[in-house]
Amino acid sequence: MDLHAVTATIKASRVIAILRGDFAGLFAQIAHTLAEAGIRAMEVTMNSPAALDGIRAMKAAVGDSCLVGAGTVMDEQQAEAAIAAGAAFIVAPDTNPRVVAHCLERGICVIPGAYTPTEIVRARALGAPLVKLFPAELNYFKAIRGPLSDVPFVVTGGVTPENAYDFLCAGAVAVGLGGQLIGADVKREGGLEALAQRARQLMERLSG
Repeated sequence: MDLHAVTATIKASRVIAILRGDFAGLFAQIAHTLAEAGIRAMEVTMNSPAALDGIRAMKAAVGDSCLVGAGTVMDEQQAEAAIAAGAAFIVAPDTNPRVVAHCLERGICVIPGAYTPTEIVRARALGAPLVKLFPAELNYFKAIRGPLSDVPFVVTGGVTPENAYDFLCAGAVAVGLGGQLIGADVKREGGLEALAQRARQLMERLSG
């Protein structure tokens, strides 16, 4: 899937499920659970244990039915390792021009993080197809979209199942949820069932 198709799929999914933490041995099951709930974009943060193995396992589990990407990518070496593991998109907490250029040269969708108007405009000028507003706060997001209404924002940090729909209504093309969706309880007995319920409820809320 090329950069434009991946970007379109993220917009259509409206949700990126973020795995941050030690989920070794559970990546495939989590991927199946999210996919069955209708979530089509998933991200493993690179500061998680066994992140690259997680990307491989999730990609093998869902095939081409879902996107699996890498998050918290801090430099081009991490970006390349994630791409080699099968990541379809790269998410960063900041706007590193080397990471953006590295991904675009390889036809990979890159979503750099930005917060201020200057950072957001810079990310777009570098060619980023999507921009991650991080951390997200609803009133700030509404204010920043006034002058920057043409920016395709993915909002993360501060997004909950309860306010995710509000961010989409305010103009975000997608929202990213981590611990609010995929918490440590996933590793406990019955955890995958609890995740399935949260994911289904989230997608029901986002349907309006």
